[in-house]
Amino acid sequence: MPSDLVLSVAVATSPGLVVTQTLDTALDGRHVPAEEILDLHGTRLHRIRAEAGRLTVRYEATMRGRSAPDTAESCDIIRYLRPSRYCESDTLAATAAAEFGGVDGIALLDAVSSWVGTRLAYVPGSSLPTDGAVRTLLMRQGVCRDFAHLCIALLRARGVPARLVSVYAPGLDPMDFHAVCEAYVDGRWCVVDSTALAPRSSLVRIATGRDAADTAFLSTIYGWAELTDVEVTATVDTLPSDDLTHVVQLG
Repeated sequence: MPSDLVLSVAVATSPGLVVTQTLDTALDGRHVPAEEILDLHGTRLHRIRAEAGRLTVRYEATMRGRSAPDTAESCDIIRYLRPSRYCESDTLAATAAAEFGGVDGIALLDAVSSWVGTRLAYVPGSSLPTDGAVRTLLMRQGVCRDFAHLCIALLRARGVPARLVSVYAPGLDPMDFHAVCEAYVDGRWCVVDSTALAPRSSLVRIATGRDAADTAFLSTIYGWAELTDVEVTATVDTLPSDDLTHVVQLG
């Protein structure tokens, strides 16, 4: 059965960032074309239509310079205040008000990040692909995307635009794709990572969206695909320390 797949593994485009990169896609050793599609916030999607067989994807990139901090259009503010599939901010409104009423600005980001980080246990394999912020809070455990979804939902419930960003994260152990929250406060997008698993200033943007539905590294449009192996490596010349009292922007 043929499959229609969408990859989201390429580094996002950004002024100021010089990227040397290659993307190789092969089906049973034969090259198959990948159509590049530009999504919001510089996200680069690659669509592959493949017949039955073993599909291998290899992406390599070397980055130099600093990417420009992302800006916010008026539609972004609205989009990232709305509830979404994995971030049920309307359901969690009363919880957010009870826990964070009277807190705003950067102090709210710190409060939400600390609250989520101390109430959830990071347990690989503990969550389902369909789990949203509400179930994560009830189960009190999850992985990076679950931590980020809960932060996003709570922030949106308090009137702060927030979104999910998939990133490469030098320093992450064990290494994998990583997910963090970005919140718009004082005219800038600020990183919120309640897992504290990797230095925020070393993160490299891949995809940006409402939640994991917009940022998954692999999506199946139709057909069937079984993921058999994933290997992620991300390194940096000098791994920075991360002062959690400082505001950090991706880039």
